[in-house]
Amino acid sequence: MTYDDVAGAPFARPAGTPVEPTLLVIAKSPAPGRVKTRLTPPFTPGEAARLAEASLVDTLRAALATPARRRVLVLDGAPGPWLPDGIEVVAQCAGGLDERLAAAFAGCAGPAVLIGMDTPQVTPSLLAPALGADAWRDCDAWFGPAHDGGFWALGLAAPDPELLRGVPMSTPHTGAAQRARLTSAGLRVRDLAVLRDVDTADDAALVAAAAPDGRFAAEHARLTRAVRP
Repeated sequence: MTYDDVAGAPFARPAGTPVEPTLLVIAKSPAPGRVKTRLTPPFTPGEAARLAEASLVDTLRAALATPARRRVLVLDGAPGPWLPDGIEVVAQCAGGLDERLAAAFAGCAGPAVLIGMDTPQVTPSLLAPALGADAWRDCDAWFGPAHDGGFWALGLAAPDPELLRGVPMSTPHTGAAQRARLTSAGLRVRDLAVLRDVDTADDAALVAAAAPDGRFAAEHARLTRAVRP
């Protein structure tokens, strides 16, 4: 099933009309014990889930403020009251992260940009280069590197799942391997800003400080007052 099938209307456009990409957000439902397990300790599983929910909410708010044609949450788990209007939801497929990312792109018609739920500091301006009217002029892919050696964003003008399958995920070299896969395929790649994923308690503190006005920062402040009086 494609995302266009889910929406009930195939995508069509007049020849020569610029395409606003589909924006994909891949995430886990923020349930205790299933998300942000590297935050425990110092946080409890419930507190880690609250931080994960705040991170997801900030990410979805940024997605809603972008000029994307569609905004699709590719979700492992069930939606909750944190889900805002205007976001379509599809289930993640089974398999490793490379297979799940590949399947997310395989469901798209036209350009697509994928981000995760681990960068609540993301803003429409950070995504703008990959979502603007000229995003795909002389460009086949957008790549957002992460401080930990992974990547926080990936955009493809022509989504091809084989560009992701088999890339080793969750290693210090994942970003380099994914970018090399793109360039080896002959794609013209442009880079987005480097961002920090929230994986550890130190990451959480740095990201909260970098985006102090978001829900993630507010939740982090409440919890750290309790965790570290």
